[in-house]
Amino acid sequence: MLIFGFLNFSPEMKIKHLFLAVLVSAPLITSAQKAKPAAPSASLARPKLVVGIVVDQMRWDYLYRYNDRYVAGGFKRMLNEGFTCENTHIDYLPTETGPGHSCIYTGSVPAIHGIAANSFIIQATGKPMYCAEDTTVKGVGSTSPAGLMSPRNLQASTITDELRLATNFRSKVIGIALKDRGSILPAGHTPNGAYWFDDVTGNWITSTYYTTDLPTWVKQFNDRKLPAAYLTKTWETLYPINTYKQSTADNSPYEGAYRGETAPVFPHNFPAIKGVDFAAIRSNPLGNTFTLDFAKAALDAEQLGKGDQTDFLAVSLSSTDYVGHQFGPNSIEAEDTYLRLDRDLAAFFTYLDAKVGKGNYTVFLSADHGAAHNPQFLIDHKIPGGLWDAYAATTQLNTILEKETGLKRTILSIDNYEVNLNNVAIAKAKSDVEKIKAISIDFLRKQAEVMYAVDMEKAQDASIQPDLRERIINGYNKERSGAIQVILKPGYFGGRSKTGTSHGVSSPYDTHIPLVFMGWGVQHGSLNRDTHMTDISATIAALLHIQMPSGCIGKVIPEVLKK
Repeated sequence: MLIFGFLNFSPEMKIKHLFLAVLVSAPLITSAQKAKPAAPSASLARPKLVVGIVVDQMRWDYLYRYNDRYVAGGFKRMLNEGFTCENTHIDYLPTETGPGHSCIYTGSVPAIHGIAANSFIIQATGKPMYCAEDTTVKGVGSTSPAGLMSPRNLQASTITDELRLATNFRSKVIGIALKDRGSILPAGHTPNGAYWFDDVTGNWITSTYYTTDLPTWVKQFNDRKLPAAYLTKTWETLYPINTYKQSTADNSPYEGAYRGETAPVFPHNFPAIKGVDFAAIRSNPLGNTFTLDFAKAALDAEQLGKGDQTDFLAVSLSSTDYVGHQFGPNSIEAEDTYLRLDRDLAAFFTYLDAKVGKGNYTVFLSADHGAAHNPQFLIDHKIPGGLWDAYAATTQLNTILEKETGLKRTILSIDNYEVNLNNVAIAKAKSDVEKIKAISIDFLRKQAEVMYAVDMEKAQDASIQPDLRERIINGYNKERSGAIQVILKPGYFGGRSKTGTSHGVSSPYDTHIPLVFMGWGVQHGSLNRDTHMTDISATIAALLHIQMPSGCIGKVIPEVLKK
């Protein structure tokens, strides 16, 4: 009836009734909408804090070599609670501190991120460049040249940069290491602070790239004069010296003595070794203790892990490298340093538990490179090895090339296992670069210690082992790398010193590094398939649900992450 009645209405009446119907129904629709609010979206889960720990010169096998005397809360805790990637390798050459820290935090390689070595030659000018050097800045906290540093030579973003970008710079990032490059490169381009050690003053310093004045908490920490206090202590072994079964005898010809010592033996009298500055703290295991002391102070003062956004603390432990270079991996000094570091890490993790909360933070531990056995140690045990004198090879090669080119210095240097041509002089003389490279390669291949000498620009077609080819390509930065890559035979490294050790080559003792994750979002377990140094930042990016760094070529390690 209503429908038929409506149909009999005049056009004006129909419009009037339709308008009234809309007015009556509109409040009902609005009420219905208000009665069904949108379901809240799930909150983004992230840890309160990420702590990156890089142990300088830590070979992978150190996780297990001294394991029987590690305490429950240090390396063992990471292995028992966390996830260890047992077969992680470095993806490029040379294996050094600057490229290693850059690779871990960018997920990239020197070909892309630009840190071709600790120090490299700018190929266009022939001028040397230190990886963190920046003469446009000034030191803050010191007037020494140690302050003239910044991340400007790093040509890619870091995982710490990406965290800052992802949170609109609300996350805090702090970098800490005795070595400037161990602090600056991990902290990236946008940190809240990066601090390193100044030998002259014994203080933690920074540069005007970051700030014009040290924060109050850094000044207060410096006022405690801990290096002076630590260097009043004599280094005695943690346990009775006759119980160090993983090491050679204390008075070993493979080890280097400290300044003023007649032999490299315990006890090491640091009050006498110290000298006029505080550099001795670097080659003392208490240098790691001192670094973690400062990391705890940063954690408290900057309230890391206390805000609404994930913070990041990047710590590099440098003293292991200094001790390793001087004494080698088979020394009681190296063993004692790792036993002490293990205790320091246990105390640091306990501190994080108390300040941030166990299960609220994620920590990863890796290394920038490993280390070789002392060459003479290998020879004495009938294992192939030895030293290659790159300086003598440079002199000999320049003599040969002078006869061909008329140039007195065709080769600037053979450094980082790369031949740096004198490109400015070669161009001025209009010499044949291809001929110079061919002569150089022929000379190098005849060296008894050399396995391969490869033209960097022709590495893709070189008749060499494929894995080595890839590492050469990854390590070659056209602007900052030499023209020829030298690959030594296993057991050999470049140098003249018969004591201690070094790194930089392609063998597993240099490239096989530890990689352990622990804490928030991390599964317990282990993995033996191939993983890579470049995978670290990709995995942290996945954990945090943020972008990988701009030059990242690594892959996520899915087994690490909780489902």
